[in-house]
Amino acid sequence: MAEAVTRAGIEPRFLDRLLELGILAAEKRAVFTRADVRRIALVKTLENAGIPLDGIAAAIKAGHLSLAFMDASSYDRFSAVTETTFAELSERTGVPVELLMVIREAIGFAQPNPDDPVRENELRIVPLIEAQIAEGFRPAAVERWLRVYGESIRRIAETEADWWHTEVELRLMEQGMSPGEMMEYADVNVAQRMAPLLDDVLIGLYRGHQEHTWNDSIIFGVEAALDQAGVFSRLERLPAICFLDLTGYTRLTEEHGDQAAADLAERLRTLVRRSSAKHGGRPIKWLGDGVMFHFADAGPGVVAALEMVEGAQAAGLPPAHVGLHARQVLFQEGDYYGRTVNVAARIGDYARPGEVLVSQDVIDAAGVRPGIAFTEIGPVELKGLSGAIHLHAARRADGGQTT
Repeated sequence: MAEAVTRAGIEPRFLDRLLELGILAAEKRAVFTRADVRRIALVKTLENAGIPLDGIAAAIKAGHLSLAFMDASSYDRFSAVTETTFAELSERTGVPVELLMVIREAIGFAQPNPDDPVRENELRIVPLIEAQIAEGFRPAAVERWLRVYGESIRRIAETEADWWHTEVELRLMEQGMSPGEMMEYADVNVAQRMAPLLDDVLIGLYRGHQEHTWNDSIIFGVEAALDQAGVFSRLERLPAICFLDLTGYTRLTEEHGDQAAADLAERLRTLVRRSSAKHGGRPIKWLGDGVMFHFADAGPGVVAALEMVEGAQAAGLPPAHVGLHARQVLFQEGDYYGRTVNVAARIGDYARPGEVLVSQDVIDAAGVRPGIAFTEIGPVELKGLSGAIHLHAARRADGGQTT
């Protein structure tokens, strides 16, 4: 019993209450399985969410609710509490306790105290942090890394929970199952089959992205080495920030509702992901009616922008308009900051439907691009910026498609 209390992170009297109410079978007082620990922790979570224990007990007794689904092996990934506190772990590893506590925040929970016990899943993250600190990584850099990882995984987990609800739970209930029957059937017959596959998907996607970004770093390193050896002159390529927006998105949402807007946004995502990846760019932020991109090279960024505007029209989306600016940018916590971003956003705001506007810096960085022409608009005063910006409208030189 004492071990179950520790691993579930509860007070002994809470466990006594569960036994009294029949939420846990009385015979469990002597022997608790790992699944029982998960059940105890789940009920505590339900109580913290405002669901009364008496109500849970009544639903179980009447047969409307069962917690048997927690026996499924797919729930083995749920984390139990260890007997080690954050302070003790810090003393043992040499990692600052403030940095160790960030792990729990990165997972999505409130900041712990140094004397709080560490969870099993949190312990799995510690060896890499130990290695980073031993290698001389700055704690602030490790913290940024943790928070970016945590935020990215949170979005993945929330998307997963959403499609589980719509494609599994609601579908089974529409077939006539009660909530209790649905939960038990879904977890035994669907979750156990899919959960291991989800792990493989995450690893596959992660390693694919690693290959892409590591290749970029390798290319940069090889160019630098050849440049230093005097056998290759490395061209300095300015990155570009690009903002694409859809004209009339807000009005469409008001007229046709949120679902129509969501469908529109998904079509836009599909379009821009393909076009940007094809030309060495990647989406950084989704802004409701638009997207912010980063392109390592301004030239391909212009080509991608024209392609996306044309693609939006071909896909029946509202007219798109784009602004690009090329200068050095500041990268931090998975996002880009600085004047380059601000100028690109203002240029995008100034562009008319179906128009791709670029700064003089983009033209200077892009050089001559076959099939692309620029028409000077002149110096323009943009909202929120001091001084005029020389803008140009990009277009197809021959009216055809450029690849």
